[in-house]
Formats: sequence, C-alpha cells, structure tokens
Amino acid sequence: MRLVIAGTLNASTLSHSEHQRIRSLRPPKPAVDAWKAHGSIVEQERRPDGRVERALTIFLSGAECPFTCTFCDLWRYTIDGPTPPGALTRQIADTLAALPVPKPDRIKLYNASNFFDRRAVPAEDVPGIVELCDGFTGVTVESHINTIGDATYDFARRVSGRLEVAIGLETVHPDAAAQLNKPLGLARFDRVVGELRARDIDVRVFVLLGTPHVPASECVDWTVRSVEHAVRAGAQVVAIIPVRGGNGEIERLQSLGAFTPPTLAQLEAALDEVLPQQPAVITVDLWDAERLPACESCRSARVDRLRSVNVSQAPVPRLECTACG
Repeated sequence: MRLVIAGTLNASTLSHSEHQRIRSLRPPKPAVDAWKAHGSIVEQERRPDGRVERALTIFLSGAECPFTCTFCDLWRYTIDGPTPPGALTRQIADTLAALPVPKPDRIKLYNASNFFDRRAVPAEDVPGIVELCDGFTGVTVESHINTIGDATYDFARRVSGRLEVAIGLETVHPDAAAQLNKPLGLARFDRVVGELRARDIDVRVFVLLGTPHVPASECVDWTVRSVEHAVRAGAQVVAIIPVRGGNGEIERLQSLGAFTPPTLAQLEAALDEVLPQQPAVITVDLWDAERLPACESCRSARVDRLRSVNVSQAPVPRLECTACG
C-alpha cells in the first residue's frame, strides 16, 4: 500500500500486517456510488471571532484513507480504488444546485479520507473544486496531518474564502496513541499546526472520547487534556468525537477489556469541564448521539442541550432527571 504524503510516495509508516488484520474484521462495506455524495447538512456553527455561520457540510464519496486506524468507521462511506476524476466536482455541483437560498457562509468538504491525498482528490479536480467554492467565506477540508504540505498551501491561495484544515489529534494519552495504528507524533502535530497558522490557515482538530486503551475512569480527563493540547498548539476549533463501534476491531478490543463505549454523560462532562477554560471554540459531535449509552428518559433533552452549547459556547446547567438520578 502506498500513501501520498505531502506530494511524495511513502509506505514506511504503514504496518501491512496490522492494516490487513484490522480490515479483515470489518463487516461488508455498503455500496457507495462514486458519483453521488452520500449526504449533506446545513447547520449553525460558532466561529472563534464570535460569529455564528451557516455551514454546509457535504459528505463526499471517494477513495478510502490508506491509514487503517483502529477506531475508524468512515471506511464504510468510501469506494474501492481511487476516486474517478470528475466525481467530486459532480457531487459538489449537484449538492449546491439543490440548496435553497440564501447560500450558506461556509462549505465543508468531508470526504471520509484525506483531501490532500491525490488518490482521494485527483489533481485535475482541484480547479473545479476551487471554482465551486467561490463565494463561500470559509472552506473546510479534512486531511491526515502527514498529507499536509505544498498542495495545502497552494489550495489556500486559490480558494476565495478562508481555508480551514481539519485534522485528527485523537488523544495525547501516550500508550493509547501508540496503539491506534495511526502514524502521528505530537511533535509533528505541533509543528504542522504551527505551519498552517503561520500561513494564515485556520485549524480545526478532532479529539476522541472513549479512546481505546484509555481506562473508562480516565476517559473524560484524557479527552480534556487532548483538547487543551490542541488549543495550545494553535487549534481555533476543537470537536470532541465519541468513538463508535461497528468496524470489528472496536468490538474485539471491547471483548478484551481495552475499550468501553463512551456515554452521553461523559460527553457532557468533557464539554462542561473544558469549555470555560479555552479561548477556542469547543464542540461535541452529535452524529449518532442516539447510540451513546444514556437514560432514555432524558437523552433527547441532553442532546438538545449539547447542540445549544455547541452554538452558544455558553455554559448551560446540567439537566436533572428523576429517572437516572
């Protein structure tokens, strides 16, 4: 397996045996149409300067990420093989054509892979993507930190809106980080975030809640530490993402006692603890929130509270529930 890393080919960071072992545990991949986005959503988002934007997220279909992280569930939204030239521009154009007016402020292009890996985003599609992003004040893309380089800086110069790159830090827990099958060192993370900020590129960071190999009793604490590290490094937005099962490897780790599904209460606790301390925008990912272990009597109200805090960035008292105490 080969990976485009900042414009060069490199396979030295990948463990082929571990890659094969993790993928062998996956259930069958759902059918994905390379020429059709598998979803889009328009949401309100708080920005670091205090503005509330309308952000359009397009969930693009394309090539799978060549890394095989133990916690990943995004592979199910990808195709086998490289992204066909022209597929992404069609997906974006079709989504934009179906949007009601007025046009959102920000466009987020999430391809369940790495935007700057040319196997996932063909070079010949970049001019068309730039043109389709014209008129948005902000453009967000996601990419593994090892794929960020000259292509990133060139894209930032070409888009009319301000570029934001979303990258995964996951955790600063040293033992857990070493077992995620994700080649990422904190020194490199800090350096690349610094380089992005020095080029006036915004940075959004993903941090995990319920990271495998982190004891459940320490889950919230290590998530808070990871958010704090991301902000110190220069992240302006940090999203806390609960680890979801379904890829086979997570279930194997759970059977060994190395993973405990995070709860909705832990998600609340992490946000409540870190939010007042940080100058950055801190949010929680509520995708599939209904799957998080929680009291059924108050789950919906608690998710609504978190959704409100995501936008307001203002502390809101925790809900009292007689059913769960």
